[in-house]
Amino acid sequence: MVSLNINNRTVSVQEGTTILDAARLNNIKIPTFCYLENIQKMGSCRLCVVEVEGQRNLMASCMVEVKEGMKVFTNTERVRNARKMIYKLILSDHPKDCLKCVRNQKCELQQLEEMIQLDEREIIGEKSKTVIDKGNPSVFRDNAKCVLCRRCVTACNDIQSVGIINIQNRGFKSNVGTTAGLPLNEISCTYCGQCTVVCPVGALNEVDAISKVWKALADKKKRVIIQTAPAVRVALGEEFGYEPGTIVTGKMVAAMKHLGFHDIFDTNFAADLTIIEEGNEFLGRVRKLLSGNKPSFPMITSCSPGWIKYVEHYFPDQLQHLSSCKSPHMMLGALAKTYYAEKIGVKPEDIFVVSVMPCTAKKFEVTRDEMFIDGQPNVDAVLTTREFARMIKEAGIDFTSLPDEQFDNPLGLSTGAADIFGVTGGVMEAAIRTVYEIITGREVPFEGLHVTPIEGLDRIKTADLKFENVLPEWKELEGFVLKVAVTSGLAGAKILMDEIAAGKSQYHFIEVMGCPGGCITGGGQPRPVNNEIRIKRMEAIYREDDNKPIRKSHENPFVQKLYEDFLGQPNGEKSHRLLHTHYVKRKKY
Repeated sequence: MVSLNINNRTVSVQEGTTILDAARLNNIKIPTFCYLENIQKMGSCRLCVVEVEGQRNLMASCMVEVKEGMKVFTNTERVRNARKMIYKLILSDHPKDCLKCVRNQKCELQQLEEMIQLDEREIIGEKSKTVIDKGNPSVFRDNAKCVLCRRCVTACNDIQSVGIINIQNRGFKSNVGTTAGLPLNEISCTYCGQCTVVCPVGALNEVDAISKVWKALADKKKRVIIQTAPAVRVALGEEFGYEPGTIVTGKMVAAMKHLGFHDIFDTNFAADLTIIEEGNEFLGRVRKLLSGNKPSFPMITSCSPGWIKYVEHYFPDQLQHLSSCKSPHMMLGALAKTYYAEKIGVKPEDIFVVSVMPCTAKKFEVTRDEMFIDGQPNVDAVLTTREFARMIKEAGIDFTSLPDEQFDNPLGLSTGAADIFGVTGGVMEAAIRTVYEIITGREVPFEGLHVTPIEGLDRIKTADLKFENVLPEWKELEGFVLKVAVTSGLAGAKILMDEIAAGKSQYHFIEVMGCPGGCITGGGQPRPVNNEIRIKRMEAIYREDDNKPIRKSHENPFVQKLYEDFLGQPNGEKSHRLLHTHYVKRKKY
């Protein structure tokens, strides 16, 4: 431990702690801007400067480690004046359009002013060149609002290992941009949206779909269906003052009804359906393997569109490893315009499907040619969690006072296995619950059905599962050891894909989620996000699972009836036409 003095208070902290963290541990606030907890500390913004006795210059508190006997002052006149000047310089190159900015009242630049307390003097100077990038369906860039904090650069390069944006040029001409200034739709951007999560201002956001949804709701000829992903219900509440991890499923459904949607379905229903299709696809590959054929192993999940676009760009020769299953919300969209349309006697072209997702990449996914059936898109519009919250507020709905309501059937009932799709490891755990029971007739040998080796926030998690005393129809699997791996975030995906490309992968089944922690930290989720918030959302997802009366996908009665009345059999002709897809080899530019 190291003892030091901060603002005339003696404190003790662990050796190696920065001044910033030492202050925070003792409830002393120091403003930051470029800093990201456990991710980025670079001292570039200089807003966190403090005065250290014996040092001539002010020091960036995020960069300097404490020393025994150090005397630190965080609020001297010199420090306050320096922060004011730095803040004014940032503002001098920033648009003054706060009232029409999507980040208004949720902007870290605005929040800093409350602590820094500017005087009336303003610095007037030249403005950086405005660059607007809105040529893609997922991520909107406005460089005029960029404050060069480099958070997005860290997210893209270090967290996701994609590296398509970096600091370009030098001095006043410095800007965050792509190689040769190309728009995002001309390079290998995965549209994961992690840059939009960490951006402190309005420079990076999801492409807006709210106006498109309002227009559909106003169209009397349209039957507007809405569905929502599992990660939304444990994060949406944060936009209305609830603690992270608060489950607001019932109020969310009630808000959807107040907004005027005709049918409120649950993407979780299609998550259960995904497990049936994907599980049978996997078992088909295993049987081929044991019969001496050479199927593509490992098989890799296909729920995450950011991950899919990544592998299409960076590992185009490995696409055969991907499951052919569409993501759950695309499956439900396809069923809404076929199965449900027939059921209610409405033409597919008169149905408008909206997905509320934690993801920005799904905005791109719905535009893919492979996601159309008979000229109709499976899903017409995607709203992020943040956008859906804005719609609720725009409609004047008092979210906190809403009574809890239920999803509509037949596409609204789901099991606990579907809920855990929202966290890293959840798709694999749900698949194992079903596959193991199909083969052995018994539940998975883990307490509470939780496959604990693949739960949690570690970058790569692995597990082995041996099949013993199998059912007679699966006798060829007696003694087979299933090897699985799970990763979230594209940096982990790169590690596993490099092994596959080199012919060194030992796994049979791999789950990849494009965002760190899985969908709970998707590019469209409420800000801010750190590990504490991730853990609270993850715990809420598992509570949803634990409290469901049915917790295995193959036991969902509405899914069973769907096969009986409409689809026929898993991986059959009709399900392949509606629920499966193919992938595209892409280049990096």
